[in-house]
Amino acid sequence: MQLCGNKWYFWINIVFYGESAINLDAKGRLTIPVKYRELLADAWNNKFVLTYNAYENNSLWLYSQEEWERVRDQVMSLSTSVKNNRLMQRRLVGGALMISPDKGSRLLLPINMRKVASLEKKVVMLGMETKFEIWSEEVMDASRNEIPELSDDDIPEDLKNLKL
Repeated sequence: MQLCGNKWYFWINIVFYGESAINLDAKGRLTIPVKYRELLADAWNNKFVLTYNAYENNSLWLYSQEEWERVRDQVMSLSTSVKNNRLMQRRLVGGALMISPDKGSRLLLPINMRKVASLEKKVVMLGMETKFEIWSEEVMDASRNEIPELSDDDIPEDLKNLKL
């Protein structure tokens, strides 16, 4: 437990979930949703790391600096003699950028990252436990309609064991 300002926070179990629709401004800035502003300012000390989604081209990942360092260390511990490891290291670590919000609680998303993720005007910020995903609203809408078409033989064991 830690006192920040006049509030006490329990850092161990900060979990983000839910989605927020956001409009990027003309400069490519994303305004942090009000429901997360104070928490991110205090818990993350307004130090964020933005990187590419490791598995898909259509979104970006936003981490706290602390969580990013854990992920970065894990990725960089992979053997560089394996091509896929190098590709993952290059994509996640090589493409990462430290960012902080401006006085208007906006994060500037670099143009190259916006292009790769197809981020234009309307985006969705999706809480995914310890990080946020930033998606094009159009791509997110389309992905919501995707349902995996798997036969019983194709379903991985970890999915078979889920109780939803």
